[in-house]
Order: sequence, then structure tokens, then C-alpha cells
Amino acid sequence: MFDYLEFQAFGPGEIMDFYTASSPACMLQEQDQDQDQDLSAFFPELMEADWQQHRCSQSVGSRSSSSSSDDHFASPPSPLPPPRTYKPCFVCQDKSSGYHYGVSACEGCKGFFRRSVQKNMVYTCHRDRNCIINKITRNRCQYCRLQRCFAVGMSKESVRNDRNRTKGKKEEVKMTIMETYELTAELGLIVEKICRAHRETFPSLCQLGKYTTNSSSDHRIQLDLGLWDKFSELATKCIMKVVEFAKRVPGFTGLTIADQITLLKTACLDILILRICTRYTPDQDTMTFSDGLTLTRTQIHNAGFGPLTDQVFTFAGQLLPLQMDDTESGLLSAICLVSGDRQDLEEPSKVEVLQEPLLEALKIYSRKRRPSMPLMFPKALMKITDLRSISAKGAERVVTLKMEIPGSMPPLIEEMLEDLQNLEKHSEEEQNSSTHTNTASLNST
Repeated sequence: MFDYLEFQAFGPGEIMDFYTASSPACMLQEQDQDQDQDLSAFFPELMEADWQQHRCSQSVGSRSSSSSSDDHFASPPSPLPPPRTYKPCFVCQDKSSGYHYGVSACEGCKGFFRRSVQKNMVYTCHRDRNCIINKITRNRCQYCRLQRCFAVGMSKESVRNDRNRTKGKKEEVKMTIMETYELTAELGLIVEKICRAHRETFPSLCQLGKYTTNSSSDHRIQLDLGLWDKFSELATKCIMKVVEFAKRVPGFTGLTIADQITLLKTACLDILILRICTRYTPDQDTMTFSDGLTLTRTQIHNAGFGPLTDQVFTFAGQLLPLQMDDTESGLLSAICLVSGDRQDLEEPSKVEVLQEPLLEALKIYSRKRRPSMPLMFPKALMKITDLRSISAKGAERVVTLKMEIPGSMPPLIEEMLEDLQNLEKHSEEEQNSSTHTNTASLNST
């Protein structure tokens, strides 16, 4: 349509002209004439003045659009941003990173001045206290560098105020954490029930009247039958207390009877070990049972723990930094009990639902009790893995213990630990079968 089109760029205030053989303006005029003829045939009553007014409005619109196009083509390119300039550090003439403590300073001098003021450092010049301080020599004489900081106007008060602001922010964060971790009414009721159940089925160490025995306390032997009889009697009573505690855990009795038995058998040894380890006295390296009987490491070995002894005492030592109180011990025991990942459960999802508020209660309670130690909750949960490892070794110990004692195992102990042996065999069979399946599949390929 356009045979020739030429663009010329002009400066501001000048007019841009378009030269063309068949210009768009001529074409618009021709189209307007054709349109006038066509429309006049259909609307003869329209007056010529009306058409003149209509064509004038079109012409004005055309000129305005042309003017906007001219502005678009004639706009000059945006200028490049000026290069960034760096002010020198007033102390060492290095590149300044901004105003720090009242003067323009680099990061190195800012940090040096802050540390010197906060720690009340006293420096010594080994020359004439007139050392040259620049980017290269600033680290050679701390005395002259600090004096240079004061000379250029750095303020001690600015450092103190900055430190107070930082301290205030930390206190605000600490208060926010303390305010955030609050037990709801429902969780508070669960914590109260668990704590009461734990205390009434497991008295704390300070409530017991300790007594000792001299039986086989000198060196380790395979088994002291006198200590074994006493230990098996106390263990039977402790198992009965664990069953009583389990029945008082909110929601536990609502599970099926089969699931209650499964959870009790798989978690009983975990809870027993956790309880006896909370009565560990590191100074004497002793543990105290529920009737007050206090045995040394050697005596506990001879009472039937055997090769399991050192692992139990190591776990007891690892519990000490946590400084768990009765509430946390009770909640951790309840979490060990109500675990949906135990084998042979009929309704594992229902068990997991019961465990969720217990986990939340322990998290909030432990963080509220120790607001500055937020990692105590995950550390406490990690102890469940250690307990299960010790319980697995305990199941192995039962097998060898049956061959060492002259009579039969007490019925309640055998019933509780029998299922652990079966679970160990079952898990080993599953591992062996999966290994065999993987081997067969590899051989087939």
C-alpha cells in the first residue's frame, strides 16, 4: 500500500513529516467520500452540515493520534545512571559501607570499634603512639587504630545504645516464645491426668527410703540368685504399675483389647527402663527401685541384667542433661506406650490419633519450661529410639537368662517379654525373607 515511507527524527518542538506517494490521509479522504455517497443513498434526510461536523470530529481524532505517535518517536533515550561513588572510611581510607557510630566507616573499622568498646579492650602501642593508620597498616597497631576512631568522631554511646537495642529485641523474642507456647484447656487436662497417673504409679527418688545390700558387690559374676529373686519380685510389681498407668492414659481403654495387649507387651520394657533410669544417682553410680533398694552397677549386673547393664547405665547418663521432671517422664512414657508403628495392631490409625495430643503436650510443656532450650523436645523424642534398642537387647537377654536361673521365669515377666521375643523373631524373619526375595530377583535378572 505504501510505495515509499521516510522517517526523520527531530528535536523537541519540531514537527515530524511523513512523505509518501499514496498517503494514509488521502486514503482516508477517499474512504470518507465513498462513505458519504453510500450513506446519503440510505439517509437522504441527513443535512450536509451534519456530515461536515462528523468529518471535522474524525479529522481532529486523526490529528490527536498522529500527535501521540510523534511524541512516541521523538522521545529521547533515558540517560544512564551515574557510576556509584564510595566515600572513604574516616579511619583507614578504605571504601566506606555507610555511617557507623557517627562517622563514615568501613566494615572492618566498624567491627573493630564495636568489639573494643563492648569488651572494654585496653591496647598498647609499641612505638610512639603515632602510627599511620590506613588500609594496609590498620591491623598493626590496635592502640593507634582505636585512638584514630575516637579522633574522627566515633561514639561510645552509639555502641552502648546499639547493644541495648539488640538486648531488648532478644528479650522481646524470648517473651514472644513464652507467650506463644501455652497449653490449651484440653491439653492442660491431658497433662494433668498423665502427671497424676505417673506419680501415683511411680514415686520419685526423693520420696523413697533408700537401703542397700552387700550381696555380690565386689565383682561381677554370671548371676547372684539372691539378687535375682529380689529383682524378679520387684520387676513383677513394676509391671503391674505400668499396666495401671496405661489404663489411665486418656483414650487407651477405648482401643480394642487386642491392641491394648499388643501395646502393653511391646512398650512395657521401654517404660520400665525409662523409669529405673530416672532414679539414677551418678555420684554413687547406683539405681534405686520402687521399694527403696539401691544397687550399684556391679550388683545390677549380677541381679540379672548381665551384658545389658552398661547400655542401661549409659542411657541413664544421657538422660541427666535433659533434667526431665515427673510430667515430662510421664508424657514420654505415654508416647512410648501409644505408638501406632507397633506390629500386629488392628487399628494403628486410631492409636496414632491418640498419640498426637501427647506429642503436642510434651512439646509445649517442655518449651514453656525451658524457653531458652527449644531442642529439648526433639532430644527427648530421640530417646524413644534408644529405649527400643535397649528393649531389643533385653529380649535377647531373657533367652540366656532362662538357661541361667534354676527355676522358671516369673509368669508375668515371661508373659510380657514373650511377645518381645516373638516380635524379634518376626522382624528377623521379615528381614531374611525380604533379603531372600531381593537376592532371587537379582539372580533372575
